[in-house]
Amino acid sequence: MFTGLNPQQKAAVRYCDGPVLVLAGAGSGKTSVITRKIGYLIGECGIQARHIAAVTFTNKAAREMRERVQKLIPASASRGLQISTFHNLGLTILRKEAQYLGRTPALSIFDDQDSKTLLKDLTHRDFGLETEALKRLQGLISDWKNRLITPERALAEAIAMQSRSDGPPDQLLLIAARAFELYEQHLAAYNAVDFDDLITGPVRLFQQHPERLQHWRSRIHYLLVDEYQDTNDSQYELVRQLVGARQALTVVGDDDQSIYSWRGAKPQNLVRLQDDFPTLKLIKLEQNYRSSSRILKAANAVIANNPHVFEKTLWSELGVGDEIRIVKTLNEEAEVGLVAMEIIDRRLQSRSTYGDFAVLYRSNHQSRLLELKLQSLQIPYRMSGGTSFFSRSEVKDAMAYLRVLTNPRDDGALLRIINTPKREIGASSVQRLRDYAARHSCSLLEAAEVLADPEQAARSAGDDAQLPARAAASLQSFLHQLHSVRRGTSDGGESDAGKQLKDWFIALDFPQWLQQTSSSASQAERRFDNMNALCQQIQRMLDADPELDINGSVSKLVLQDILDGQEEDGAEEDAVNLLTLHAAKGLEFPHVYILGLEEEILPHRNSTEPEQIEEERRLFYVGITRAKQTLTMTYAGVRKQYGEKLTTTISRFAEELPQEDVIYEGLTRPSKEASRARGRATLDALFKDLADDL
Repeated sequence: MFTGLNPQQKAAVRYCDGPVLVLAGAGSGKTSVITRKIGYLIGECGIQARHIAAVTFTNKAAREMRERVQKLIPASASRGLQISTFHNLGLTILRKEAQYLGRTPALSIFDDQDSKTLLKDLTHRDFGLETEALKRLQGLISDWKNRLITPERALAEAIAMQSRSDGPPDQLLLIAARAFELYEQHLAAYNAVDFDDLITGPVRLFQQHPERLQHWRSRIHYLLVDEYQDTNDSQYELVRQLVGARQALTVVGDDDQSIYSWRGAKPQNLVRLQDDFPTLKLIKLEQNYRSSSRILKAANAVIANNPHVFEKTLWSELGVGDEIRIVKTLNEEAEVGLVAMEIIDRRLQSRSTYGDFAVLYRSNHQSRLLELKLQSLQIPYRMSGGTSFFSRSEVKDAMAYLRVLTNPRDDGALLRIINTPKREIGASSVQRLRDYAARHSCSLLEAAEVLADPEQAARSAGDDAQLPARAAASLQSFLHQLHSVRRGTSDGGESDAGKQLKDWFIALDFPQWLQQTSSSASQAERRFDNMNALCQQIQRMLDADPELDINGSVSKLVLQDILDGQEEDGAEEDAVNLLTLHAAKGLEFPHVYILGLEEEILPHRNSTEPEQIEEERRLFYVGITRAKQTLTMTYAGVRKQYGEKLTTTISRFAEELPQEDVIYEGLTRPSKEASRARGRATLDALFKDLADDL
């Protein structure tokens, strides 16, 4: 259990006498501590696995934690152990307790696009907001939710803020506050929740129904939380509620890696723990198992410029390592050219793989020139956030069908698929359905049940509301299939649910529809294979968990898409890694390049307040600590911005590095002899590589 752990790690695993904060620096082995502590709680403290919950923020982190626990603990001893994301835990609570929140267990989860579409519909008639305004409105509502502010309080605060302001009124703030209540009402009508509700819903539930909180406290006797610096107000409150007076809690976090304030994360939540848990024990993990001493010295020097409540200094036994390089190039084209050519040279000379290299940048737009250069040199690369499986149109269609199947009140999903594949239900017919649903306060599917039957439609809606005969017949056929599949996949029909769903999509003429809308027969076949893969995944989920029904499996898939939808295609291929600094968190690479070490890029030009600069510095710190062996930072002397070429200034963060460990390289042209030597070294490495392959 303790093999390979250092003294601080052992102390963190063993401490079970109260709440503990494990301040874990980058690369300090925190996942090993969490998983071994789970084993210690089960094996040495006598806590049954079904009474232990461990939560983190990403599906990837949760999967890694599960895999490590499986290697440490026999399956019989770990049965019932809950390892999940915050939002998966919230979904489990909501589905079990749906009745207390005016929902049914067949919840639909609205992703970012679903929420945006609903808000657009709610505000279109009166305001017709543009994309950016709609995005801000969505952000305001999300922020209110995560701060546990009700629609009524949001409106009151918005009005009060306007009355105190000397400037022109912030109309969008008032629109958002008024739209908030409508948005919540529509979510309830659709039996839906959005991503934020997966945390705020349980918090509200426990505030309003203390007996349900006691029930969940009786289920969770010990709680472990990873990446605590990334928690927002609602997540902090959910942890506080679940732990209660028992105070059986291990929190792992690093205030120096808090880089998500834009989505509500608060590093000060680590400090708040001392107020809510006065007996909190602090254990620091400062030994780094990833980087050279020079890299850590640079990281420590940079982050020392931020104020700290908890001081820590990373150190390593992995050797001094290479000096850190800062390279100035003529312009951004030269910058990406330098990086690309160095990757070719270093790969050959050090016998590295392309996957050993990562190029990090502050904003996505910085990668465009780099992509073009890599393509021109035929260097394979992998973008952070490639095409998500769930973002494919045919998979979105299939998911919409499944959402309607499991939640008849999900109007948004029905609108997506009501005429996909084509079934002659035009815009005017859809509008009649919407009008009927509005007049009778029912769902679109309930309206369809009425209007698809000419006799019912005549009695209930009158001649003006009736659908054209072909549209009504087509809708009736669709409803018949829907009811048939719903019956088949419930009441014990889960054993072949995947096959039934695939057969349903075939009966809906999806193979033919995909042939008509694809560029080739092979592409159409691949697209239907994607739909079939979704059906098979649902079957695997049902087989793996006897307590899960098809409603729950669909909800979990939607949440998986939201949390982990940006999986890269070809993740197993050998390719250079291109990532934003945010996306790089939690990863490590032997050789790291950071582009654009310039003012207005890093730190970002919108970061002007002291706390914003501090977060930009933390982001730079995260970038530095991704590197294991070599770290190179680049900046362009001239960069095209806003349509004109501007002279740049090197980032203030460069001055914070330990100058004795930094080599500055500029525009000085290398001597002919140096160029020849470099060329000979590359050729020698290439010939050696070829000889080894023969």
